[in-house]
Amino acid sequence: MAMRAAASASRALRRFFCTNTTKPSLSFPFIPPPSAGAQPARPVAEPSTNLFVSGLSKRTTSEKLRDEFSKFGEVVHARVVTDRVSGYSKGFGFVNYATLEDAAKGIEGMDGKFLDGWVIFAEYARPRPPPGQPVNNMPPQYGRQ
Repeated sequence: MAMRAAASASRALRRFFCTNTTKPSLSFPFIPPPSAGAQPARPVAEPSTNLFVSGLSKRTTSEKLRDEFSKFGEVVHARVVTDRVSGYSKGFGFVNYATLEDAAKGIEGMDGKFLDGWVIFAEYARPRPPPGQPVNNMPPQYGRQ
């Protein structure tokens, strides 16, 4: 009797979580990607000589980042942002090229490529918002004006 109740409960849960009511399965429905005319989630930054690199390994150093990106042009400065306590990479960094053409070549050459066993992404860096301006369109906190 207990076995029958457990099987019944299992079917009920499967039916509850399943989107296909005629034939229960464990697969999820296909959700098509947004249309080509849809706006991207984040606006694309203006071309500049400063690149934002994400997806870095914890073992990636600023020197390694400079060496890899220097294959595509003259790197003025490369920096991996690190944690103050552990000293390990936070997973992102910045590369500054001498010219816009070199920066474009750097994005083309390194975006989606492997570095230290991780796939990295390179894009133009967005400028920092001016101090005092709310970040992410958040209203100012109570008590601060």
